[in-house]
Amino acid sequence: MWIAMIPPELLLQGYRLGVFPMALDDDSIGWFSPDPRAIIPLDNFHVPHALGRVARKRVFEIKIDNAFREVIRACAQREDTWINREIIESYERLHELAYAHSVEAWSKSRLAGGLYGVAVGGAFFGESMFHCERDASKIALVALVEHLRKRKFALLDTQWLTPHLRQFGAIEIPRVHYLKMLKRAVELPRKFL
Repeated sequence: MWIAMIPPELLLQGYRLGVFPMALDDDSIGWFSPDPRAIIPLDNFHVPHALGRVARKRVFEIKIDNAFREVIRACAQREDTWINREIIESYERLHELAYAHSVEAWSKSRLAGGLYGVAVGGAFFGESMFHCERDASKIALVALVEHLRKRKFALLDTQWLTPHLRQFGAIEIPRVHYLKMLKRAVELPRKFL
């Protein structure tokens, strides 16, 4: 059976312009550019105290791009999801092209949680997270921020602000300000891996 896929060039151009796709209730694809836009300032990332203890215990092993397919499918396994088959196919193609990446938290050789997103220049666009074990997706987020800092990324876009992301220092900024940050970030010569 043939599944529609958003062309990689269109997806990447959307990200460069501050626009991203989501599946709508009727399974069609809508494009969004929220105002205000949520970001996590990499310099002001906050690790909650209890999570810091979990991180220091090294309960989870962090891997990057080891199980992208499993991560995106786990992110889609929610009652209310914006990730349909077309989104999955589209991002799996971006992964093959080395633009979409997963950060995974493993426990006892089992995928316990993780996240995926898209890297363009010095910008990373976080798409979704999931967990099977407590704190696994949060530890994956901590690992992502450390990874982005080491590689001198300038922007971590989270699209919308949620109470979950607020605890890590996520903020909202006007779209006009976001677009200026985005333009500078995507022009940086950075590699995710």
